[in-house]
Amino acid sequence: MPVEQPDDARLNVYLGLRDHALRQQRESPGGDISGLFIAEGDIVVERAIRAGYRMLHCLVDAQREQPLPEAIPTDPPVYAAGVRVIERITGMGVHRGMLACFERKPLRTLEDVIATARRVVVAEGVNNPTNVGVIVRSAAALGVDALLLDPQCADPLYRRASRVAMGEVYRFPYARTAPLPDGLAPLRDAGFVIVALTPAPDAIDIADIAPHDRIALVLGAEGHGIKEPTMAAADVRARIPMHTEVDSLNVGSAAAVACYALMRIR
Repeated sequence: MPVEQPDDARLNVYLGLRDHALRQQRESPGGDISGLFIAEGDIVVERAIRAGYRMLHCLVDAQREQPLPEAIPTDPPVYAAGVRVIERITGMGVHRGMLACFERKPLRTLEDVIATARRVVVAEGVNNPTNVGVIVRSAAALGVDALLLDPQCADPLYRRASRVAMGEVYRFPYARTAPLPDGLAPLRDAGFVIVALTPAPDAIDIADIAPHDRIALVLGAEGHGIKEPTMAAADVRARIPMHTEVDSLNVGSAAAVACYALMRIR
């Protein structure tokens, strides 16, 4: 279906995709597009479909030459617009071939997500969607069972987060916790040992964590890291050894290293 005007009401859901604050407001409960999310790029869109999310419609470059992904159903409308029109609608000059609008699924409960898990990552205050996407992709790739996010963490289904995660978020188990440290209580009740990742020099080397049946690794946001009350609630404080004068890694890189180390603990 051709689209020639950027104010076409059918494409309202794609407005302002680069404005994180606006998108957070619109997609959150009570927002005008609550219950929906946007996926970007052929691979990410296809993975959302294969994970069982219902696609409502998609927006593609009118000059697109390659066929649409095979997984795309035939019923949803496919809107086609010129590059300039798409840029005026979305605020994005590049959109990796296509954008698609999906319905959200009900969010799984923490209890459901951790029921059979042995290794989980808990994120506190990670409000940057790119970092959330990196954490999801690292956790999924390295064998972690689930991701738990406190209320301040960015939405894993936010367009940038799911794009960075290459769509892994659609099939990787995740849930929200209550604000930490209280949100750790269900994990402790379920027998998890709580490990807080910190650059503090008196923390143990992450490779030296004693074997446990169930481990929850807590990561903090860029800059301030894990909050003091949460750090105090941890059973173990662990660090990634640094060399030269580098004091720490960004949370995305730290998550990848820590997930690898976590999965080697038996």
